[in-house]
Amino acid sequence: MGAVLQRVASASVTVDGAVISEISRGLMVLVGIGTDDTIANIEVLTNKILQIHVFDDPATGSMWKQSAKDINGDVLCVSQFMLFANTHKGNKPDFHRTTATHLYQKSKEIYALFLERMGKIYKPEKIKGQPAHGKFGAMMNVSLTNEVRD
Repeated sequence: MGAVLQRVASASVTVDGAVISEISRGLMVLVGIGTDDTIANIEVLTNKILQIHVFDDPATGSMWKQSAKDINGDVLCVSQFMLFANTHKGNKPDFHRTTATHLYQKSKEIYALFLERMGKIYKPEKIKGQPAHGKFGAMMNVSLTNEVRD
């Protein structure tokens, strides 16, 4: 199980032309689930996502001092099987390590448990993701506005 985190001013997910999920300031998280992943991986990853210091401290201006929880930020999670694509050989990605096709139901269940755990250790209303707010496995358009500091 792995994740790519992006600090954002805003982010949204659109499916079939309709916005199904959106957030204001917080984290946009691409979540990848591999064939070897189990429920045990969820606790480690959810804790890391919600505790990692990627936001500035507004009182001091110091960088990398606060987490999404510290700033009361939103978290938009998007299931992204391509995180585990093997691109070492040739120009075509190999998805055998992903749960995209042959373990679709397992992946869907683990992802739902991941979102549930995120809501339990933070604020459920701050966590956005597909099972409650979208379509797992659908073609999605993800938009985000990076929050970047020079």
